[in-house]
Amino acid sequence: MPNRRLILASSSRYRRALLQRLSIPFEVAVPNVDESPLPGESPTDLVRRLSAAKARAVAVRYPASVVIGSDQVAVHDGGIVGKPRDPEHAVEQLRSASGKRITLLTGLAVVDSDSGRSQVDVVPFHVLFRTLSAAQIERYLEKEKPYDCSGSVRADGLGVALLERFEGDDPNALIGLPLIRLVDMLHNEGWDVL
Repeated sequence: MPNRRLILASSSRYRRALLQRLSIPFEVAVPNVDESPLPGESPTDLVRRLSAAKARAVAVRYPASVVIGSDQVAVHDGGIVGKPRDPEHAVEQLRSASGKRITLLTGLAVVDSDSGRSQVDVVPFHVLFRTLSAAQIERYLEKEKPYDCSGSVRADGLGVALLERFEGDDPNALIGLPLIRLVDMLHNEGWDVL
């Protein structure tokens, strides 16, 4: 492994758990980045910009490091679906997604803090929701409390019961860190995960 630290620029416990699957040592640093979309910014451009901004914000604080940044949005009916504001908004999100296909876009950036070299990509993943009754939505929200998850879906938990089908190259992208693409990016920085 290179003589550099690997830093995950994220406050997400889900991304931390995913990165641990690769069994490589890393540290976590929380980036301080405004995640508001720019006027007219597409969802793809948003996650690309934010993943890079998060990695760069941490890279300036950690010399001799490779920094991973990531950002994810769910897209439904052409609009961005974020984390629910409150339980009522969560019900609204799930009712709107019932029986429909939702696209998750995950931005991924790897930045070398010394050279400034960066790799940035957007990995799409699609989910098809089951047709959900009001009672199913209420029971799910009561049991899972997924209020820190985009679209009110915690797919690594009970949220998988809301879903009928996955479509995509990397199921880890569903949770917020596309590990298959990350392994390629780390390899480009001298890390052979195996």
